Amino acid sequence: MALIVQKFGGTSVADLDCIRNVATRVKKEVDQGNQVVVVLSAMAGVTNQLVGWANEVSDFSDHNQYAEYDTVVCTGEQVTVGLLALCLQNMGISARSWLSWQLPIKTDSFHSKARIESIDTTNIRSSLDKGEVVVIPGFQGITEEGRLATLGRGGSDTSAVAMAAVLEADRCDIYTDVDGVYTSDPRIVTKARKLNKVSYEEVLEMASLGAKVLHTRSVEMAMKCGVKVQVRSSFSDAQGTMLVEEEEVMERRLITGIAYSRNDAEITLSKVENIPGVAAHIFGPLAEREINVDMIVQSIGDDGNTTDITFTVPKEEVHNAVEAIENSQIKYDKILSDKDVAKISVIGVGMRSHAGLAQKMFQTLADKGINIRVISTSEIKISVLVSEEYLELALRALHTAYDLDDKEAE
Repeated sequence: MALIVQKFGGTSVADLDCIRNVATRVKKEVDQGNQVVVVLSAMAGVTNQLVGWANEVSDFSDHNQYAEYDTVVCTGEQVTVGLLALCLQNMGISARSWLSWQLPIKTDSFHSKARIESIDTTNIRSSLDKGEVVVIPGFQGITEEGRLATLGRGGSDTSAVAMAAVLEADRCDIYTDVDGVYTSDPRIVTKARKLNKVSYEEVLEMASLGAKVLHTRSVEMAMKCGVKVQVRSSFSDAQGTMLVEEEEVMERRLITGIAYSRNDAEITLSKVENIPGVAAHIFGPLAEREINVDMIVQSIGDDGNTTDITFTVPKEEVHNAVEAIENSQIKYDKILSDKDVAKISVIGVGMRSHAGLAQKMFQTLADKGINIRVISTSEIKISVLVSEEYLELALRALHTAYDLDDKEAE
């Protein structure tokens, strides 16, 4: 007997037919003699509707109001866990829904973006010992003060991995609307291939750089706790993608995949006074407003007295970032912002030991007439910022250049 944690996202429980389909998938594991814990999201679109209602009645200028925000937003998952438990019971399967406060799943008090601190497994194990399928809501927990708290976007993935970790589950299956992790977005790169296995580190880079298959916090937790995670489709029986340790990836690849993001914006400060501490003076006000800065490039002027500094922030933070700089004491000539950009990242553990991979990226883009605006690197990835109009051309060209194309798709 194995213990399996299954997580189903919003598209997997979008309506009653989808929830019945989820029940069928749960039944398959039960019929194999396995114990099953199911973690559910709200129905697709429901969380957005709940957030919209909350925003209509409050601007949340008082941060303490986010406790009530979480009270509203948590209701979406309560509906799906009850409905799935009913579907399973009607199929003759013993099942019980548990809400986060009934277990409890304890979080810190950062409402709307809380982090899990502990999970009491007593009720879960008791329920499993009775032969019940345990159905619980993702995305939420309860604070020390007894208030409901949500984990932020993608929090259901984190809930599932955390549950698998504390239960020492044999596997955590993340069901989505795709059947695994691909070398790139198959909607743009038609020759993208599904990966049978991918290392935690590589998929963490993919997730952080725009790939939407898994949430970064869930991958970090899986890597830290050694949870075996499989990404699968709710709508097919195709084999998924397993997240494993790097040494378990038998197929030695130099480059694993190419990710992209349309969520970045570029900000440039021209002719900033070139003095010690100038970068701290620029990025300090942004940090105070909790604005995440990603790519950064600095170029010293010919006279050595001024410098141009370019960096990227999330598109929705552009106005906030520009305002923070304008209200600071920083001396500069002009501030420019551009939202019509895209970030493209080449990812692979092979970068650690092979030279020339960056040069291939730069040459490939140059051959297509695509200008690189900003470059950043880490141990296993290279990211560039380009004009958004060239995104799809760049993705396909790079996918071919690094021999990632599915030959059967040609």
